[in-house]
Amino acid sequence: MIMNKQDKKVLDLYQNKQWSTYQIAESLGTYPNKIRRILKNSGVELRDSSSAQKNALDQGRATHPTEGYESSSETKEKISESQGKVWDALDEEGKKYRSEIGKKSWEQKKEDEKQELIARAQDAVRESSKHGSKLERFLLSELGKQNIKVEFHKERWLRNQKLQVDLYLPTYRTAIEVDGPSHFKPVWGTKNLEHNIKADQQKTGLILGNGLVLIRIKQTQSITQRYMRQVLQKLLVLLDTIKGAYPKETERYFEI
Repeated sequence: MIMNKQDKKVLDLYQNKQWSTYQIAESLGTYPNKIRRILKNSGVELRDSSSAQKNALDQGRATHPTEGYESSSETKEKISESQGKVWDALDEEGKKYRSEIGKKSWEQKKEDEKQELIARAQDAVRESSKHGSKLERFLLSELGKQNIKVEFHKERWLRNQKLQVDLYLPTYRTAIEVDGPSHFKPVWGTKNLEHNIKADQQKTGLILGNGLVLIRIKQTQSITQRYMRQVLQKLLVLLDTIKGAYPKETERYFEI
């Protein structure tokens, strides 16, 4: 196929310069549809809308539709509930398919991208150890709204023990531990998991041995607004039960 000078320029701008059909049309004083016809007739596969949008964002020709926009708490809650219902409606095969997509997406990332994400995750773990995880801070805030007194990351509260508890509710004589995945999965390796399990067992024994209730919240899902609200509701129901009748000694350990 013999191409004229204009057609060659269209191909160069689209394939090498990564211009959009709209940009090319504007620069040549024509219409986008004509540019698309030239590309198709030349055997060029047009970028889909998703790729075109990503290309525009990468080149700074467009801004993300949510950039600079902060959704209200009510809007975030509605979105979270909607996404959660979609997930709940999936059968096991559908959930597995979605998980596989996530795995493939990770595998396709460049090594430097993976290392950056891992580094961010490690920074987040260190940050949560100092200031509390997202779920811990959420529970602290929401329990406060219920006028429940909470001592956050309380230290040295058991005699002769350098023990820190995520959340302690003195009125309920209840300690709450929020266990992230690294407490029951080898996220940072088998040795780290074994260390965490042993430390958790020791802490559990000390808390129960002092006549207190212990509630362990196991984070088995990704942290979303919907998941945190579900945990909060389960916790409030449990606390209401404890307040009504303090459990006997053999029934003071709970998991959510």
